[in-house]
Amino acid sequence: MKWKSRNIRELAKIVCGDTEYFRYRSSSYITEFFQDCDLDYVHDGSTRWSWVASRLEEVLVLPHSTPTVPPDAFIRIIRSALDKGDAQDGDPDRNKALAALNTVLAREGWEAFYDEHGIGQLRNGATNTIVQMANPHRPLSPAEVERRELLTTYLEKCSEDELTEEVLLPLFRQLGFHRITAAGHKDKALEYGKDVWMKYILPTLHVLYFGIQVKKGKLDSAGVGKGGSANVAEIHNQVSMMLGHEIFDSELNRRVLVDHAFIVAGGEITKAARNWLGNKLDAAKRSQIMFMDRNDVLDLFIVTNLPLPTNALPLKIDIDPFEDIPF
Repeated sequence: MKWKSRNIRELAKIVCGDTEYFRYRSSSYITEFFQDCDLDYVHDGSTRWSWVASRLEEVLVLPHSTPTVPPDAFIRIIRSALDKGDAQDGDPDRNKALAALNTVLAREGWEAFYDEHGIGQLRNGATNTIVQMANPHRPLSPAEVERRELLTTYLEKCSEDELTEEVLLPLFRQLGFHRITAAGHKDKALEYGKDVWMKYILPTLHVLYFGIQVKKGKLDSAGVGKGGSANVAEIHNQVSMMLGHEIFDSELNRRVLVDHAFIVAGGEITKAARNWLGNKLDAAKRSQIMFMDRNDVLDLFIVTNLPLPTNALPLKIDIDPFEDIPF
């Protein structure tokens, strides 16, 4: 990712605190700032803003998921610069600091903002997509654990359509998929094994098409419907049907085949079901079919910082302080 020199210089001065509303950092504190961002940079005593600008250029070319998404280290730098603990006189809520930073970021097509937990986030100004360090295996913060528990409760009571529309569609949009279309269950006869189809554009501009087969409950190798679960063999047959049926891409005005398929379960995929499915995928279509269970969905949804479905939020009860008080 390449930034204009002018914008890198101004961002370096923000990190150094040479800009109003940002904490001034001497040589040792600049080193401390980068260490807090998990970067092993030690200031060498040269001109502060020039040295920081050189380090920012190095950070921007670090390996990252796609050419259009900043590296995780850069996101950590933005979050550290917006730390509410560094509020300065005249800007207790850091709105002025945020505006100053956004003046620089906007020239490169980005926008910073504070989320509901007061943590600095970065989003693409054109697509409105929030950039996240989406490592689903990292430890969750206490706030994220609480949100995960609320979402778990929601998945236990929601319908299959609600799982698709309220959880999976926002999740896959955030992960960079395009043209996400849900078949729903009103036109089940036209579904051909697909609950959702979507496409993903590679950095080379080649397009891959994906289908999703969604099941709300548990997937196992027992009989269909036992204990509210679904039989994995039936799901495998539906996915095979999906891979063999064409879909119409209105953006290209032609019919295309689905390249890959996801099996997504709102509950657990049992060990027996995983073993059965693994044996099938070893024999054929191993690279085409992937599966995710509830834990995979929960972790991805939480680390991408998506808002919870409305029905998953705890009820707020307004209490009248004067109720039941006799006059």
